[in-house]
Amino acid sequence: MGKIFAVINHKGGVGKTTTTANLAAGLALNNKKILIIDFDPQSNLSQSFGISKAEITIYDAIIGKQELKAYKINDNLFLTASRGNLANAFIELIDKTDNHLLLKKIIEPHKKKIDFIFIDCPPSLGLLTLNALNCADEVLIPIQPHYLAVKGLSKILNTVRKIAKSSNKNIKINGVVFTFYNNKIILQKEVEEIVNSFFKEKVYNSKIRESISLAEAPKFGKDIFSYKKNSIGAQDYGNLALEFISKNCNS
Repeated sequence: MGKIFAVINHKGGVGKTTTTANLAAGLALNNKKILIIDFDPQSNLSQSFGISKAEITIYDAIIGKQELKAYKINDNLFLTASRGNLANAFIELIDKTDNHLLLKKIIEPHKKKIDFIFIDCPPSLGLLTLNALNCADEVLIPIQPHYLAVKGLSKILNTVRKIAKSSNKNIKINGVVFTFYNNKIILQKEVEEIVNSFFKEKVYNSKIRESISLAEAPKFGKDIFSYKKNSIGAQDYGNLALEFISKNCNS
């Protein structure tokens, strides 16, 4: 039975979509069946894999127009795309009493076919993210090692706690991944210590360093392994994928 991860951070530009795309690609290279869901109206995840004008998107599934559609990236990696109309979905369905559970109903039937499902959430804690949290087993949080990012963590944790007390009692924090990391910057090391002291073993040892290649890859519709397999970005996400497997495949 596949496990569902919501990849969230209400702060934009922290590498959330980059982490979703490249962690998923790294896991696929390790023979894991992966489904990634672009649940952001900005559709950056879809565009990262060269899918900019998908005919069937997560919006169509949410409003009940189509079955969930997954585009094949490779033999192990599949993507449910998004477009800007996703922002309208919950306005159209505002009168539904269970509109915070729509994504869960759509995803549940597909869990048996997949090892891991990752939901790339928008940079907010609105209704889209609440849907993701209500169907997720665990939450993965990419953050930059900045003080403002640490302050934002408390808001995420409070939201997860509220969800756990109400509509998704089994949800938990899977871990925190540092992105745009540079251990030569003293401030970043101080922030790392703060996060480690709070999250302890939930902080992934694998850190994603700053890399031009990671910024370039989406322009070509490729993950970092397909774009530059020998780059720093490929090395870091390859390490993260292996660490993710060791933490999550035996539990």
